[in-house]
Amino acid sequence: MEKLPAKTGWIWIKEGFALFRKQPAEISTLFLAYMFLMLGLNLLQIPILGQILPVILVPVFAMAFMQACLNIEQGKRVYPNLLLTGFRSPALKNLLLLGVLYVIAAIVAIAASSLVDGGLFWLTVTGQSTLDPKEIQDSNISLAMMFAAVVYIPAAMAFWYAAPLIMWQKMGVLKAIFYSFFAVSRELKAFAVYGLAWAAIGVVLPAIVSVLIAAIVGNQSVTIMILLPLSIALTVVMYCSFYPTYTHIFGRPEQDPPLPEPAAPKE
Repeated sequence: MEKLPAKTGWIWIKEGFALFRKQPAEISTLFLAYMFLMLGLNLLQIPILGQILPVILVPVFAMAFMQACLNIEQGKRVYPNLLLTGFRSPALKNLLLLGVLYVIAAIVAIAASSLVDGGLFWLTVTGQSTLDPKEIQDSNISLAMMFAAVVYIPAAMAFWYAAPLIMWQKMGVLKAIFYSFFAVSRELKAFAVYGLAWAAIGVVLPAIVSVLIAAIVGNQSVTIMILLPLSIALTVVMYCSFYPTYTHIFGRPEQDPPLPEPAAPKE
């Protein structure tokens, strides 16, 4: 793997936009289908499992979007049934195991925040306590959230490429985590540009748009009607940009094998 220049982080975003522009309606429909499915899981209100199952399934559904980007790149149409890509893969068991590790890493990071706020953030996330604005203002919960995010960074590095390495490179879970961590750590400059650019696009841009709409129209409903599709589109583009972060480092997945030519008829 060659070390990439810092500007590659912006190139990843540009390529994510390019993939989105080729099939915007199709990839957005896939995302909305995913969101409705997650909403359905939450509505089931299964104790404990209902809270962690969406996290466990993240690697499985992540491969649906990676496969969708591969399809777009190959000129194939994207359909909502791509959400089943990970479930149909022989790597499903390892993807689910990776999802369990997601949950464990998140628990460790949130639990670590107790060192900062005495466990307030932990109690809130686990639903054991509800905070009123006064309690939030008087606590260190904001600092605790930042601390938890910092603690989770090594895990995020280890998980970033793990799912596609498991499914496309047929690696074991631990090997995929190992390769992912060192691939990200090798390209920290590119990822720093990538993260900062997305912070500007995903946070600053919607804020500017909302201020402009509020100044011109002055109607909150209209602002929401414009910001909602914009937020969805930006989220989908972000999902699309995950694919080039993989291909720039590990290369494109192998193409589907060509169909065998029909045998010549016997004379």
